[in-house]
Formats: sequence, structure tokens, C-alpha cells
Amino acid sequence: MSNPQIAVPNQAAAGSSSLLMATALTFASLILLPAVAAQVGMSSSVSSALRIALMKAAAKRYN
Repeated sequence: MSNPQIAVPNQAAAGSSSLLMATALTFASLILLPAVAAQVGMSSSVSSALRIALMKAAAKRYN
């Protein structure tokens, strides 16, 4: 008696929220992180390491 049509919107919502989170993490790593790092005087190697960590988190979150 289960209705497969009810499960489809839930899966679509989970996929779109995952995509939104990955997009937000990517935006943060490409735009926000370098701007904040420049303001606080962080070295480029530290900001690069943080950028890599955020990009890996975004890739893991989307998959």
C-alpha cells in the first residue's frame, strides 16, 4: 500500500538542499575566504589550505 509518488518529492528536496549547501561552500571558499583572509592578514598558504578544505567538504556534501 505504499505510494511511490510521495517519496519522489522528498528525494528531490534532499537533492536540492545538498546542491544548495555545496554551492554555499563553494562560494565561501572562492569569494568569502580570500576576502576575510586579506582583512585579518592571514598568509596565503593558510588561506589556500582552508580553501581546499572547504572545496573538499562541498564535493563530499554533494555526493
